[in-house]
Amino acid sequence: MTRQHTATPDTAPAGHPEPENVPAARAASAGGAPSAVPTAAPAPAEAATEWWRDAVIYQIYPRSFADGNGDGMGDLPGIRGRLAHLRDLGVDAVWLSPFYASPQADAGYDVADYRAVDPLFGTLADAEAVLHEAHHLGLRVITDLVPNHCSDQHVWFRRALAEGPGSVHRARFHFRPGRGPGGELPPNDWESVFGGPAWTRLPDGEWYLHLFAPEQPDFNWDHPAVQDEFRSILRFWLDLGVDGFRVDVAHGMVKAPGLPDIGRGAQARMIGSQVLPFFDQDGVHAIYRSWRTILDEYPGERIGVAEAWAPSVERLARYVRPDELHQGFNFHYLNTAWDAGDLRATIDTSLTALGTVDAPATWVLSNHDVVRHRTRLGGGLDRARAATLLMLALPGSAYLYQGEELGLPEVTDLPDEVRQDPSFFRASGQDGLRDGCRVPLPWSGTRPPYGFGGGETWLPQPDDWAALTVEAQTGDPASTLELYRSALAVRRTHPGLGAGEAVEWLDAPDGVLAFRRPGGLICTVNTTAEAVRLALPPARRLLSSRAPFAPTAATAAAEPSPDASPVSSLSSTRQPSNAPQDNGIPGNPEDFELREIPADTTIWWEE
Repeated sequence: MTRQHTATPDTAPAGHPEPENVPAARAASAGGAPSAVPTAAPAPAEAATEWWRDAVIYQIYPRSFADGNGDGMGDLPGIRGRLAHLRDLGVDAVWLSPFYASPQADAGYDVADYRAVDPLFGTLADAEAVLHEAHHLGLRVITDLVPNHCSDQHVWFRRALAEGPGSVHRARFHFRPGRGPGGELPPNDWESVFGGPAWTRLPDGEWYLHLFAPEQPDFNWDHPAVQDEFRSILRFWLDLGVDGFRVDVAHGMVKAPGLPDIGRGAQARMIGSQVLPFFDQDGVHAIYRSWRTILDEYPGERIGVAEAWAPSVERLARYVRPDELHQGFNFHYLNTAWDAGDLRATIDTSLTALGTVDAPATWVLSNHDVVRHRTRLGGGLDRARAATLLMLALPGSAYLYQGEELGLPEVTDLPDEVRQDPSFFRASGQDGLRDGCRVPLPWSGTRPPYGFGGGETWLPQPDDWAALTVEAQTGDPASTLELYRSALAVRRTHPGLGAGEAVEWLDAPDGVLAFRRPGGLICTVNTTAEAVRLALPPARRLLSSRAPFAPTAATAAAEPSPDASPVSSLSSTRQPSNAPQDNGIPGNPEDFELREIPADTTIWWEE
């Protein structure tokens, strides 16, 4: 398909006006001054654009994005004040991790009230202001929804505890008698993802199920009151103006009848590799068909996105059938090593499986639960940049995690006393080190808190991040921030990047990927440590992951030197600083086949 929702950089999607002065707005975003809240959010475009099929969506982890009141914790006013940064970056939509009322036992994924904003992050009026400002800047907003479990402070669970065994409210959760002569053993052998048993015993003798922390009891989705409540929650936020939902633990909710034993331990390591009695049960799909009818009632193409760990991309595709959710995270791609053969196999398998249900592929490298890809992939910043440019060239939608546009590494040396990941305090579950990707962002200045907010941040920032701030990187053609801005500008200007449902592979030596995209674009990826020679059709370099862009020595003589004029199809206010600046693309008079491909990712434009 074509990117109908994003024309040229001189125009904006229908209903979302483009700012007139991008450089001025970019400077304002570095300084953090919000614009006034408009009196009304522009109405979404009525024409079907299927914007979500190739959208670039940016994840905001509210605690760590920007602090608006100086208490060291990110919040909604801070987010609103920095949205211009995302407009200038060139993304299509924003995904907000939870900001609901919560005791914060698991950083807001333990929700006490799904219709209220936690005072830690602001008010419901602040949430509305974020929506208005985002829409004013041409950004859609997706919010997190946490339906598998709630907080133990949720009014339903508090009443369940107070009313005792057999009560109406206990039926809305999974309460069971224990095993053994005195009921002293858990009802089954299920383990918490965070480590330890998935059951906690109450003084009255009953046990309740929590697949995560004990403060996060699982809902019983066989109960009609649970289903009715979440349909109402969807409508509440859709009426407020959100453009969709990212569904947390979308593979959860439904449990196998009888809650059977698994028969082995280390169950957290089995997630995503096989079907478990508490995850990826077929019954979840009826829930999503019900939700899809609600999403389709609203104008503006509201969407649902599944965070689903499934043992295969074929099972993942079930979540995005035409009458269910619109997208599903491709964790198989996130877990693929930086190896040309493995990458090609994952790309092919993903596109084939999703093509059978006419769903777009999604590509993601980092998020709030995994080690940042600059650190995880090895090879440092150069490899991280190359991986990003490859991801943005693939057909489908791409997700960016806050801070990756700055080239942030994982913070691996946080002292134990500052850690807040609940799994850090439990055994035999996740590694408990998710705090390393959640450290607050650096915006400006030469030392912490780097313009994040007031004083000490909720997680400490490294002392050597001064060169990684938005302020330091803006305008530097060698910076990772300008590479991301360039790549997203090129993606908007050349809609072959992200479009379609397949790639056309070209012959390439071991360790190298080469594929053609619509509109005469070619992507080459050298995953080795050495430059290689590759035969290509006549083409000109459009963008490279190396910093800054420069023709290699082998091709410099054959390719014209850049001049000061802008790329002909790019607006001067959207000029990608990392792209070669040429007039008349295509039209290279030189015609040669062999190219030297360094250890990077390069986008070429065929002549």
